[in-house]
Amino acid sequence: MNDSVKVDVWSDIACPWCYIGKRKFEAGAAAFGAGPDAAPVEVEYHSFELSPDTPVDFEGTEAEFLSGHKGMPVEQAQQMLEHVAGIAEGVGLDYDFDAMHHTNTVKAHQVIHLAKQHGKQLDMVERLFTAYFERGEHVGQDESLADLAAEVGLDRDEVLTTLRDDGQLAAVRADQAQAQAFGINGVPFFVIDGKYGVSGAQDPAAFEQVLRQVVALRSSTPEELAAEQQRAEDDAAADAAAAR
Repeated sequence: MNDSVKVDVWSDIACPWCYIGKRKFEAGAAAFGAGPDAAPVEVEYHSFELSPDTPVDFEGTEAEFLSGHKGMPVEQAQQMLEHVAGIAEGVGLDYDFDAMHHTNTVKAHQVIHLAKQHGKQLDMVERLFTAYFERGEHVGQDESLADLAAEVGLDRDEVLTTLRDDGQLAAVRADQAQAQAFGINGVPFFVIDGKYGVSGAQDPAAFEQVLRQVVALRSSTPEELAAEQQRAEDDAAADAAAAR
């Protein structure tokens, strides 16, 4: 059995592409796991805030928020949301932007870090995404976050204490500092094996391919790695020439 492949994911609960990207990555990882060069895939989520100045209780619809955030008419923002909802549906997600409570996500990120300490991070991430995008539940208020965390097995009182004292805020800020050091300015962003970055909600086949390549490169000699790099550069040069 090959050593596990570590995948660090920077995302935000309020990012519609992050939930879509999660589903696409999971499909790619499953295909990779069914192949001849399969290895265990270990996933860890990291904090990223797309809009840290968002109030906990935003007064308005998601289309109105997007309109103000992007500087576009509300009608255009609504069309964008409908387009995203259609893409989400294609990966089995049922986005309900009309019911959404747009909110600040820094406390949700703290709960995710607390869940990681208890071995429940992936369950917590999934529950928060579902709450936000599909069920119209509030993921910014202490009480609602404590309820959601209790559903995945966390102690409700511990969650409330953590949120009251900002007990995991330093961990959130450390993730954000690491993202800045990596040059990550958009999410979702996947760092594979600590070396290879994949940006955006790529198709499952793209995730499957990069996982296979990572495992293959582990056993490559320096000469083979150099040859692979040269082939990649040659292919990129050829693509650029063809585009002219």
